[in-house]
Amino acid sequence: MLRTGSILMTPATLKLAPHYDATRLEHDLNQIVGSEFIPHFNKRYYEGDWSVVPLRSVGGRADHIYPDPTATQNFADTSLLDRCPYVRELLASLECQLQAVRFLRLKAGSVIKEHKDYNLSLEDGELRLHIPVTTNPEVEFVLDGQRIVMHPGELWYCNFNLPHRVTNHGSTDRIHLVIDCFVNDWVRKLIEDAAANVVP
Repeated sequence: MLRTGSILMTPATLKLAPHYDATRLEHDLNQIVGSEFIPHFNKRYYEGDWSVVPLRSVGGRADHIYPDPTATQNFADTSLLDRCPYVRELLASLECQLQAVRFLRLKAGSVIKEHKDYNLSLEDGELRLHIPVTTNPEVEFVLDGQRIVMHPGELWYCNFNLPHRVTNHGSTDRIHLVIDCFVNDWVRKLIEDAAANVVP
C-alpha cells in the first residue's frame, strides 16, 4: 500500500507476483473457435469487435455473458473450460472464490470507449484480474489517465471503478483472460505484497 498522510492507499494498477505460461495460455485459447466469441452486451461502450468466451458464468452456461446480479444460480464452469486445461490449472491455484471467468477479445482496429465499472476494487470486496494472452505493442490501455502496458502471462489488478479505455491500433487481436473474484485474506496479501514494491 502507499501512504498518503496517515491514509493507506491501494494503487490503481498493480502487476502481481504470479506469472503464467503465455504459450500454454495461447494453446488453450486456440481450442476455442472464432464463432464461439459472443459480442459484448454493452454496445454503447465500444466500436468494432469486443467479444467474450465465458469459461465460468451464471449457471455454467456457455452462451451467457451477462453477470446478472438478480440471478438465483451460482457461477459455475462452462463446457468450454473443459478444452482449456492450463486455464483450469491456473484457476485452481487462485485461493479465492471465483465469479465470472472469460476470454475477452478486442479485435484489431477496435475501441473500448472510456467508461467506469462499479464495485470492482479491493475496497469493494470484489475485483477483476487480467492476464493478457495475446496482445501487441500498439494496444493503448489507459486507466485514470495513465497508460498501462501488460505483457502475455502477467497477472494484473486494476481498479476498474476508475475511468478506463482501450484502443487496439495494432494488426492483431488483444485477448485477455479476465477473472472476477471475491476478496479474501489471500487476495489482500497478493495485492499488499505487490504494493509494497511500488516506488512512491
